[in-house]
Amino acid sequence: MSKHNDLPTDPASRRGRGWARPLRLAGLAGGAALLAGCGIEQEQAFELLGLPEPASEQAFLTGDLWVGTWIAALVVGALVWGLIAWTSIVYRRKRHHDHMPEQTRYNIPIETLYTVVPLFIIGVLFFWTFQNGDQVLAKEPNPDVRIGVIGQQWSWTFNYIDEDVYDVGTAATIPQLYLPVDQRVEFQLNSPDVIHSFWIPSFYFKMDLIPGRTNSFQVTPNREGTYAGRCSELCGTYHSRMLFEVVVVSQQEYDAHMAELEAKGQTGLVEVPGRATFDPERVTTAPVSGSGGEE
Repeated sequence: MSKHNDLPTDPASRRGRGWARPLRLAGLAGGAALLAGCGIEQEQAFELLGLPEPASEQAFLTGDLWVGTWIAALVVGALVWGLIAWTSIVYRRKRHHDHMPEQTRYNIPIETLYTVVPLFIIGVLFFWTFQNGDQVLAKEPNPDVRIGVIGQQWSWTFNYIDEDVYDVGTAATIPQLYLPVDQRVEFQLNSPDVIHSFWIPSFYFKMDLIPGRTNSFQVTPNREGTYAGRCSELCGTYHSRMLFEVVVVSQQEYDAHMAELEAKGQTGLVEVPGRATFDPERVTTAPVSGSGGEE
């Protein structure tokens, strides 16, 4: 007796068995994904479409733009998928005869529709992006706190300008940046070597640090806690080690940390090599002498 006699002889049955295992695996994977997504954090991530929970007053502007853009994309996608499904069903090839839709060289209403609608969508998103961008980048003349940030290969230096103290990290030690809650903070960003990018995901904002130039922005942390920060610009061999933590605390805890840095002797402001930096009255743009790496 052949060892293959127990196999089904019907080709359709063989095809059915061939699909059974992938379908079972897909079902198990889908069930596992649903079970894994039942936590509170996953629910919040779903509501925010992948964004972390916001921790600043300005974050909602970026968050609204992000969610709104996804909604617009899903509406357009649903329309396109619906039209594809409709034409596939209505004009599918019949079993006994072919049925083709009427062929025309042009259709003015349809051509107008698929020209005007995309222009309208892009115009709305363009206006919304610039409007929110202007509000995110808006700066007040007298912020409550000023922080000088130096991104160097491969860690961060934080100058607390008004308190005249500093903190320095290394590639082996993740530095912590302390900020008082509900206080408007201005960051002044500098780099002595290559381009870095100062990114705090929970603030929904990042900005580049460019050699020879001081960039700045303001933000108001509104939720106490510890948040991850990192460099989001590929800046060299140990780019992955350019991590830091943002610790948003009460004013009393912030003052205590400033006193702690002063007690350690970490007084004065660390300067970017080759230039005076963090002038309280004026942001300088003097040339920077690099300290390793290429510009």
